[in-house]
Amino acid sequence: MELDVRDQLINLNRRFYQSFAKQFSDTRQRLQPGVMRILELISTQDDVLDLGCGNGQLGYELKSRGQEGIYTGLDSNADLLDIAGEKLSGEESVSLHQRDLTTNSWDVEITAKKFDFILAFAVLHHLPSTELRKQVATKIRKLVAPSGRFIHSEWQLLNSSRLRERIQPWDNVGLNPDQVETGDYLIDWRHGGQGLRYVHVFSELELETLARESGFQIVESFGSDGEGGKLGLYQIWKGV
Repeated sequence: MELDVRDQLINLNRRFYQSFAKQFSDTRQRLQPGVMRILELISTQDDVLDLGCGNGQLGYELKSRGQEGIYTGLDSNADLLDIAGEKLSGEESVSLHQRDLTTNSWDVEITAKKFDFILAFAVLHHLPSTELRKQVATKIRKLVAPSGRFIHSEWQLLNSSRLRERIQPWDNVGLNPDQVETGDYLIDWRHGGQGLRYVHVFSELELETLARESGFQIVESFGSDGEGGKLGLYQIWKGV
């Protein structure tokens, strides 16, 4: 993918969250079944890095379960972080930072810490280009403790008839299919206004390649969420 196309897609998603932060948060008041399954793996003493923490719902759930370890949440959107800050107000061992995974500096001042769990639910699929996703995964590898895990989920939107109906043509943003990568889609938003977002649909083979090239090994994969439990693909990775 050409850099100018990548940057156009990054900016598209930035504008979406700037425009619809509150509406997006309103639709994210409950954690998905797959996320709840993952939280069972996290002990009260584990230190957690939550990439794309959004409105802080995941951190709130962890602290409600008595987590005493460090919870660090990163998100690129200031409005969502404000909501997260209110939700996690008064909680100990919590820090929230405005960081954009598409920049080279998102891990600044975080690299000194190793985390037992790094979580990225519905995040990697918003990163345009194979190369950018590899860069981010390689940085994540350096932040995982030796016995830690990187756990993430990606939409499998083609498994949902409702989401398939929301796929839009690339010319809506001045692009054509030859300029994007296989698995790239443009989907619309219809809650409290109309918007567009970039999403990448991963194949399992693609994720295997990403794991290997960034220094990880896949421990487990499972499907969950949505229609028939097939909307989300969850994977647990460990460092090699």
